[in-house]
Amino acid sequence: ASVIIAVPDPDSLYHDFATGLRKAYGKLPVAGIPRITRPRKKYGPVRGFSIVDPGGNWLRIYKLGDTEQEDSAEKGEGLTQIIYVAARLGDAHGDEAQALKTLENGLARFPEAPAMERAKAYLYRAELAVRTKNHELAQSSLATAKSLDLTNDERTALEEEFAHVTELVNQE
Repeated sequence: ASVIIAVPDPDSLYHDFATGLRKAYGKLPVAGIPRITRPRKKYGPVRGFSIVDPGGNWLRIYKLGDTEQEDSAEKGEGLTQIIYVAARLGDAHGDEAQALKTLENGLARFPEAPAMERAKAYLYRAELAVRTKNHELAQSSLATAKSLDLTNDERTALEEEFAHVTELVNQE
């Protein structure tokens, strides 16, 4: 089963859920059942996260007032579009293997993408690698993301993603 739950502040709710899950499971469960995905842009202007509860039900948490009206201009192009498609596969459909394959193809196809886009792709690849229990790929993806030549503003913008992925890679 699947349900959409609209809340005023999905980011705050995510942090509350993540704290409770860490306490209950000793780590943040991102694979298997139960599991949680981190907040990210979902579709059009929608931002949120998903939880798969112990019964296998998908709880999709979105920001109150957001609609799934597609805005193709917002999705971007090139590697940004690939990340978007991979996130739909991995986060919305639970197909981490296909998401990882999509992301791998995108990284190979767009090796000259801006450093910020490549960092996002490598960070998501690391997260998908943790979910598929490929610890070596998770570590190398995180290391590659960290090694990219990002500006201070870009590093600041990605600070939360770096922290999240570092936690996931180190908890394995």
